[in-house]
Amino acid sequence: MSTAVSGAHPAPSAGATSTLIDGTQITDHWLDVPLVHSAQSNHTAQLSHTAPDGEAIRIYAREFVSAEAAAQGREHVESLPWLLFLQGGPGGKGTRPAKLGGWMAEAGANFRILMLDQRGTGLSTPLTRHSLKSRGDDAAQAAYMRHFRADSIVADAEAFRRALGLKSWSVLGQSFGGFCTLSYLSFAPESLDRALITGGLAPLTGHADRVYRATYAKMRARNYEHFARFPQDREILDAVFAHLRTHRVQLLDGSALTPARFQLLGMLLGGNTRADSLHYLLEEAFTGPDPTQLSDTFLAAVGQQLSFAANPMYAVLHESIYGQPAALTDGRASTGWAAQRVAAEFPEFDAEGASPLLLGEMILREHLLLDPTLQDLVPAADLLAGVEDWAPLYDLEQLRANRVPTAAALYTDDVYVARELSWETADRVGGISVWETNEFHHDGLGDDGARVFGELLKRT
Repeated sequence: MSTAVSGAHPAPSAGATSTLIDGTQITDHWLDVPLVHSAQSNHTAQLSHTAPDGEAIRIYAREFVSAEAAAQGREHVESLPWLLFLQGGPGGKGTRPAKLGGWMAEAGANFRILMLDQRGTGLSTPLTRHSLKSRGDDAAQAAYMRHFRADSIVADAEAFRRALGLKSWSVLGQSFGGFCTLSYLSFAPESLDRALITGGLAPLTGHADRVYRATYAKMRARNYEHFARFPQDREILDAVFAHLRTHRVQLLDGSALTPARFQLLGMLLGGNTRADSLHYLLEEAFTGPDPTQLSDTFLAAVGQQLSFAANPMYAVLHESIYGQPAALTDGRASTGWAAQRVAAEFPEFDAEGASPLLLGEMILREHLLLDPTLQDLVPAADLLAGVEDWAPLYDLEQLRANRVPTAAALYTDDVYVARELSWETADRVGGISVWETNEFHHDGLGDDGARVFGELLKRT
């Protein structure tokens, strides 16, 4: 949708309320917001309303009211405080549960939950190869994508809060949603009752190279840990890599499977149960005892894991979540395909090596070139990698003076958000309570969400 708006945001339009199988009531909300929010920076970095007569996009959010709360009547429901959930990503849409469980069941006892489809995702105005074609040339596409970072997401959330008539609410940010929460604490802290962050204490300063040096080291250790647990997985992987070097292999969608692309299977190492799924996947790599033919079962599973069709923003915008002004990034604003450049410092990840390690959240240019849903966006991605005038994503002074009750779950062995960088950030946020645990990897909120949410809530 593309319309023109001016002045204050309209009230969100609400669709019909439906009910999940456990009695949870859900309500659909839509709101038109400016593509480009105007921001007025002062000591509290308050976000202003809208650039007049600018292009608008539509944002979708789904409200959840637990069956228990709904049973107590409308008056009780309207007395409940709100909790905004910011999903991981970038480019991740809000959770679509069949029934309320995990952290949502825990939160639903005390909050109305608003699940935001961040701009570009889900039922919000989409950001895809198809929608980008209408923007014009590569430069126009890159310029458009610059408006889909954490600062814009926070401004969208503020528009929703105002439209709902709320003075303030709480926020829970998972992974990239935690990055957005830190932006929220920077630019609109007066709107927050509390801030909860899981696996998302983003580095506030420094270049993207520093992020990848830390995460390559974490992924190296995680690979070795996995192979010590499943030695046969290393043998199978070596056989697959050898096969890919000597055969032209295509996934079932017709796209090429190269050693470097295959390395992205390591994203499954970011969680406890997901690492087990990697082991089971590798068991069916070949059609027989001899490594002569990769099975269709294996190729189908690999293709599903490696494709960015369902989340193109993740690959195209991933490094831009670390893009900041040169004054905050060691004098270099552009990210310049940092993950690919830093890989040269870690020869264990060389895709042409004898026994390469698997990658985590390291997006290489080749990954876009070989994905049928992304290859047309490579020129625009190159332009994003060269941006030299990124706006700041955080207000360091405001974070230092933070008075919003804030708690964060920090996972000791997290391969996506490195422990040492997370503690560096925590030391810069006033009044934050950090719960460090080695029981989970990056997906603690998915593994035992009720416990993680409860632990953070009691700290605020």
